Amino acid sequence: MYKNLKQVTETAEALNMTIGAFNTHNLEMLPEMIRAAKEMGAPIIIQTSIDTAKYIGYKVLVAVVKEIAEDEMVDVVLHLDHARDFNEIKAAIDAGYSSVMYDGSHLPFKENIAKTQAVVEYAHPRGVSVEGELGTIGGTEEGISVAEDDKVYTRPEDAVEFVKATDVDALAIAIGTNHGQFKSKTEVNIPLLKEIHAVVDCPLVIHGGTGVKEEDYPELINNGIRKFNVGTELLVNWTKTAKDSFGETEVNKSLRHNVIPANIAVKNIVKHKIGLFMNVESPIKQTI
Repeated sequence: MYKNLKQVTETAEALNMTIGAFNTHNLEMLPEMIRAAKEMGAPIIIQTSIDTAKYIGYKVLVAVVKEIAEDEMVDVVLHLDHARDFNEIKAAIDAGYSSVMYDGSHLPFKENIAKTQAVVEYAHPRGVSVEGELGTIGGTEEGISVAEDDKVYTRPEDAVEFVKATDVDALAIAIGTNHGQFKSKTEVNIPLLKEIHAVVDCPLVIHGGTGVKEEDYPELINNGIRKFNVGTELLVNWTKTAKDSFGETEVNKSLRHNVIPANIAVKNIVKHKIGLFMNVESPIKQTI
């Protein structure tokens, strides 16, 4: 089924798990990502940047994701990641995306609230979920490099005010992760996450998930992380596998023989991550 972010994070909260949000960079890798979720019996969030959405086409992505979700009988969200342009956000919503992220983390606090509110006011009546962001995540974000000294961690008191004022469906927080990090792992600030989770009644989001140590996943999930972004790991392994395949093939051999191994490499990573994100060793939250 085609779902929005709020619907799948409600499932994640009830089952004390997190939903994997995986960036696709082309149409080729997309079917295997969704099939991976089906085989694991879990929902999946497919993410695109604005550039990827414009490269493939907003309406094309919506049509393909909806068709595969129905055909494979798996819950799928289509999410626009790190959008700052209202026109592109509107284009995604009007085309049928079920979730968008407005990234106002670079703005002064009050301006971030005001602009996030505007996105929520347009999205919610159309059944579309909205993710906001507070704090600055390191690495390269939409082509903009964020130096270590420029990183700003999310303050719990700001998170409380932001969620209350904007009515966002999920909040991306800065607790030490970095976009684009794949050669090393970061030390996430678990105590800060616990402080935020204790005062914010909103699904929390990890960005830069490739750089997070897998042994940290359970503590992150048990403290409110309900959406977990993975992008760089997929891109790096797809490209490495494709380079190997193309380097060995004859020029007149069908392209699918070079692309399929790269898609399967992505599928294997998605299945592995979802298996960890399901948090099977932790208890389901009890509701009264």
